[in-house]
Amino acid sequence: MTTDLNTLLTALYVRIDDYLAGHVRVGRRPRLTDAELLTLAVAQVLLGVHSEARWLRLVPAALPGAFPYLPGQSGYNKRLRAALPLLKRLIRVLAADTDLWADPVWLVDSTPVECARSRPTVLRSDLAGIAGYSYCPSHSRWFWGLRLHLVCTPAGLPITWALADPKLDERQVLMCVLDQEADLLAERPACCCWPTRATSPPSWTTTCTPAAPICCVPPTATGHHGPASSCWPRSAS
Repeated sequence: MTTDLNTLLTALYVRIDDYLAGHVRVGRRPRLTDAELLTLAVAQVLLGVHSEARWLRLVPAALPGAFPYLPGQSGYNKRLRAALPLLKRLIRVLAADTDLWADPVWLVDSTPVECARSRPTVLRSDLAGIAGYSYCPSHSRWFWGLRLHLVCTPAGLPITWALADPKLDERQVLMCVLDQEADLLAERPACCCWPTRATSPPSWTTTCTPAAPICCVPPTATGHHGPASSCWPRSAS
């Protein structure tokens, strides 16, 4: 096990390059390849540099010789934006490479994402018709915006997420997300969701059916969860 940054990024570059081997790029081959671009973006996050312009100035000193060619800040930003779909798929691939990905227990929670406060801003916002008003018990206030729904492992590895109208029921959003990403459940013979007390109405338990590979364990009145074994699908036994 090593914590050397150059060694880590070399291994990361090899993994990314192997993943992109079947990816067909249309047009002229860029001087900074897609594998180098994505490795560069990951390195920026690992070193905690938020400014792209500052990051491009630091790369030659922090990673000497690692990237023979570096674009300007404008070109780097355009390349990152264009590579966003590829970056999203790569994040899933890298997450699936970890031992945490196979954890059979998921934690489910949601939090409000406030998008506007004044009425004029709400009316002219591009989110009009998508976002909505709702009450957040955790913050004891009303807000206009969306609600971020997150599914992660107990260790904190994000599995999937969704932004939805805050008035939608959390269970309904979870089921829609899992319908869209059926492969997440196909990879697991059984999975147990542990929603927080704030996001677990009594109907959570109806998700557990003999044919479903997923069950939800609602918390008790004291905030603790009951035994997961009582809610496992029969097919898992």
